[in-house]
Amino acid sequence: MIGIRPATAEDAAAIAQIYAPYVVTRSVSFEDNPPSPGTIADRMEYRDGFYPWLVATSSDDGTVLGFAYATQFRERHAYRFAVETSVYVAGELQRNGVGRMLYEALIDTLAAQGFTQAIAAISLPNDASIKLHEALGFFRAGVYREIGFKHGAWRDVGLWQRELATAEVPPPEPRSFKEVGVVRLD
Repeated sequence: MIGIRPATAEDAAAIAQIYAPYVVTRSVSFEDNPPSPGTIADRMEYRDGFYPWLVATSSDDGTVLGFAYATQFRERHAYRFAVETSVYVAGELQRNGVGRMLYEALIDTLAAQGFTQAIAAISLPNDASIKLHEALGFFRAGVYREIGFKHGAWRDVGLWQRELATAEVPPPEPRSFKEVGVVRLD
């Protein structure tokens, strides 16, 4: 059995360990060096924990199997209703449904917080990530051509977008993750 819960600072080392291979051996992440557990913990507390960080854990022993999070889409105030999302799963667990479980909980949580749009930036090619995003209602919104240089080649980044809630006028302000907690609608 797999559980989904908010990530804590105590999960930062496990999250860093899961994320490191994506940084070092793949072009999925454009970071040059894997972030330390301290850096991960700082990212989780960005804006006093306003944006969700979730982990999937094994009910057998509590091992962190993957993580998903949202962050500020852009700095300008008008963008405060949109978020950028990401999900990463331990290598041996890819394509076993863990990423989908995490992402579904993240999407439900973001909608409950009052965000209206989720944006995913996917380094191309990445058919597995595209398939996951499209299965969860994201659509291709555009491509930045040759925007990042990693592992000796220029990389394109595709943008996928998903509506989380109807955009009201005027929109209510999004609520903090600390206020809403993990939401999982079935």
